[in-house]
Amino acid sequence: MTTRDKILNEALTLFAENGYDGTSVEEIAEKVGIKAPSLYNHFKGKEDILNALIDITEARYEEFFGSDRHIGKLPKSKEEFIQTAIQRVSFTMNDPMIRKMRKFLVREQFRNERFAEITTKHQLNGIQGMYKKIIMGMTNEGLFKEYDPELLATELTAPVALWISQADRQPQYVQEITESIERHIRHFCAVYMKGEYF
Repeated sequence: MTTRDKILNEALTLFAENGYDGTSVEEIAEKVGIKAPSLYNHFKGKEDILNALIDITEARYEEFFGSDRHIGKLPKSKEEFIQTAIQRVSFTMNDPMIRKMRKFLVREQFRNERFAEITTKHQLNGIQGMYKKIIMGMTNEGLFKEYDPELLATELTAPVALWISQADRQPQYVQEITESIERHIRHFCAVYMKGEYF
């Protein structure tokens, strides 16, 4: 791991634990094992570190989860839909970088408009937009019944976002929460997908 990567990793941990204002450049440098002036060889300052973290995290999320701009391959069956949904949830709940960034954003969303927008994107608009497109595509393929895809996307994703928030607050319940999410996804498919695929 390069010094730059160590700076980003330690900064994200500190931001998630102490907030942006509660973290100093000196603390980040100390955690990395360098002097604060050496940190400036890699970043202009704390805001530059934060912007790099947001860019990296957004790119990681786009690659491994998807977005309304990048929905990936449309599932061809109920089971494929369930498995890809569970894989996305598992990534969101278990990826250390994504978990720390989510914790940081939840803390900071009420103090910074940019953070509020990113949080809304990942907990509401972005994920709903992605699943709206997936459901529309699968409806066109005859897999889903004809319903409002935006409402279906909301019905699918809103409970999952709440459960993920609970898992962040109460990690001792991750197993039970994961099982609840899978039951929810399976129930959603049982209600809204066409019968011949069961």
